[in-house]
Amino acid sequence: MKKLSIAVLLLGTIIVTAQEQEKGKQIEDVIIVGNRNAKRTKLETPVPVDVINIEKIQKASPQVTVQDLLNYVIPSFNSVRQSASDGTEHIDPVTLRGMGPDQVLVLVNGKRRHTTSLVNYQNTVGNGSVGTDLSTVPVIAIDRIEVLRDGAAAQYGSDAIAGVINIILKKNQGATASITYGLSGRNDGDTYQAGANYGTSLGKKDGYINLSLQVSHRGKTTRTQNHDLDIFGDNFAYPFADDPDAARAADDEEIRKRGLTRDDFNFQIGDAQIRQGQLFFNSEYPFNENFKLYSFGGFSIKEGKGFGFRRLPSETFNVVSSIYPNGFQATLGSHVYDVSYAVGAKYTINNWLIDLSNTFGSNTFNYNVSNTNNASLGVKSPTRFYAGAHSFLQNTVNLDVSKSLNRFNIAFGGEFRFEQYQIKEGDEASYTQYDINGNIATQGSTVIGAGGSQSFIGFSPQNALKKDRHSTAVYADVSYDLDKKLNIDVAARFENYSDFGNTLNGKLAVRYEFVPDYAVRAAVGTGFRAPSLQQQYFNNSYADISTSGAGIVTKGIFRNDSDAARILGFDKLKQETSVNASAGFTLKPLNRLFITIDGYWIKVKDRIVITSNITDPRLADYGVESGRFFTNAVDTETKGVDVVISYDWKLAGGNLNINLAGNYTETKITDFHFPENLGTPQNEFFGPDQINIIESLSPKTKASLGLNYGIGKFNFLVRNTYFGKVIRDGYPFGGVQEFSPKIVTDLSVGYDITKNINFTIGANNVFDVFSDRQIYENSYYGVFKYAPVQMGTVGSYFFGRLNFNF
Repeated sequence: MKKLSIAVLLLGTIIVTAQEQEKGKQIEDVIIVGNRNAKRTKLETPVPVDVINIEKIQKASPQVTVQDLLNYVIPSFNSVRQSASDGTEHIDPVTLRGMGPDQVLVLVNGKRRHTTSLVNYQNTVGNGSVGTDLSTVPVIAIDRIEVLRDGAAAQYGSDAIAGVINIILKKNQGATASITYGLSGRNDGDTYQAGANYGTSLGKKDGYINLSLQVSHRGKTTRTQNHDLDIFGDNFAYPFADDPDAARAADDEEIRKRGLTRDDFNFQIGDAQIRQGQLFFNSEYPFNENFKLYSFGGFSIKEGKGFGFRRLPSETFNVVSSIYPNGFQATLGSHVYDVSYAVGAKYTINNWLIDLSNTFGSNTFNYNVSNTNNASLGVKSPTRFYAGAHSFLQNTVNLDVSKSLNRFNIAFGGEFRFEQYQIKEGDEASYTQYDINGNIATQGSTVIGAGGSQSFIGFSPQNALKKDRHSTAVYADVSYDLDKKLNIDVAARFENYSDFGNTLNGKLAVRYEFVPDYAVRAAVGTGFRAPSLQQQYFNNSYADISTSGAGIVTKGIFRNDSDAARILGFDKLKQETSVNASAGFTLKPLNRLFITIDGYWIKVKDRIVITSNITDPRLADYGVESGRFFTNAVDTETKGVDVVISYDWKLAGGNLNINLAGNYTETKITDFHFPENLGTPQNEFFGPDQINIIESLSPKTKASLGLNYGIGKFNFLVRNTYFGKVIRDGYPFGGVQEFSPKIVTDLSVGYDITKNINFTIGANNVFDVFSDRQIYENSYYGVFKYAPVQMGTVGSYFFGRLNFNF
């Protein structure tokens, strides 16, 4: 398998997929991201930029969301659906070049997009980070996506350490529509998506308005196996019983008496159910040749239904037996509202382009827990709870000025950004532990069960808050082009944050074409990522019964500026800083053959993570038994290479597009930063499982070979995607497991029924490939049959799609 990985590394990467080019012309598309020179094509940039034609890819691909499409198109991009992970089940974390979700900046039409309000803290990929929900932008609204695979904080500010994803909305005239239905090979996970897009002219010249509406549904999947849980007995699992066979037999008898089967006690483990509706627009109105107004934005509502761990009837401290005699598995319902809009004006005078804009975005995540109980209330417990919400708001004002002067392009500008983060409390019963008389429990109280809503404890008044900050930035960007032979970019950015101070970053990028169609390119720059408000202020501490007999104590996640954090010696969060370097070359040895190879090195200092669960005697002074904290705990080093090979071949009266691409990325933690007086061992401060998430839970090697053949009214797609090995550390309750590499095959066949109607059928993962089964000690007594790594846990998925173009 090492030989295969090396071969993939040497041969390449899929960046320009089979659908990205239209008879070899797509490669000439002018790109926007990465510099402010609007005259460069993709092969002329000093840093690697991928141009993904979403409409062409989506037409033939099984995937229906932005993150899933990119996951099978760009090997350095990773996105895997998670299971039983609270809010992270509802918003997929995405990564680029092995970095965190919060180290990728997302733009829409070149303007900064807001992140979600969700913090990933359930030990998934991107643990402790806050990303951007790409699924909030409907696929039907997107013309293309530009992916800058290089650090760009000196150009765009915070978050652009790993790269930039720029989503370009449609502005075409006419109407398009798409209807998709799909189902997994196990007859679950049914998916439907219907979208329509309409564009028309606005004003006398070059004006437009484009509207998009999309609705979608993704059904839940179940991927469990028979497990060893002791359902009615005193042991949590049969292996802990003195006589496992007798314990199992006793359970079988009790199940029979109740007229049930073992299937009635199965876990619901798999993909969460997601329903979503989206409305987007993109418009521009020219008053004259020199002055234009533009606006774009949209609204998305997402409703999710995920599932927590099952509570067994034998767990009497967690289950009110009179309400749930057979135990229960709680349902976590989400209502996620996402709003964005931008308005701006462009004015041209003496070849100077002045762009003034305001961009607003907000994301609100509401939690509703059902099929659960507050065991401390006994029979009086509700079974449904509003558990609270968190929201994030961002407003950005930009002034950008640019001008082309012969071979120079000069740009400069400024930015003012306001951000606000809020946590709202839930129902009292969702977070409170009560005593035997129904009063709020205090020290010395007698309690009959666990407090709060089981599976997801609500946010309390102590958690609730509203915090904000602002930042101001100025930048300058100069580029020089010598007859497309020599390109030089120099950028600098100064930024001041109201909550942690100043940062100054710069970047130099050079491309030199030493002979026609053969060029070398390189870049070096510094970067930063400001600690998000969510990382500074997210907390969900709650009251619970002490495991050491100390009575009522507080556990959970605590703010970085809390008393608990101060007593342990945690410093105030500060920005991550980075150094990025890249070098590579581009070549076009044949008319339709394009090759790019780019190596990169990223050094990040003071990376923000969430710690493992810390216990320390000093916490007892504040009534805290254990807690987790956000801190600048580690330095990391990432190195890797991207290779892209694309060839367009006229064959037998048709057009064959061949795309081979691959990525190798390796991230290592190079240093730890512990508070000086913290007596906690490393395994408790930042354990092996946390190190594993950063270093080896995502594939180091990923590659794809796509073959797309169009002839007459038919189009055929075959795509193989290689997911390299990953390692999962189940510490502190499990073991270390290596998951072997896997290859997933996508197939589709499209037919043009008429000039305006196309029908496509096909499959993702047609051979039903799964990651290796989990070792028993990592599977929660056999419940988690597969880990959500590599290609996820859906298995084979079959679809049909109608595309309309009028």
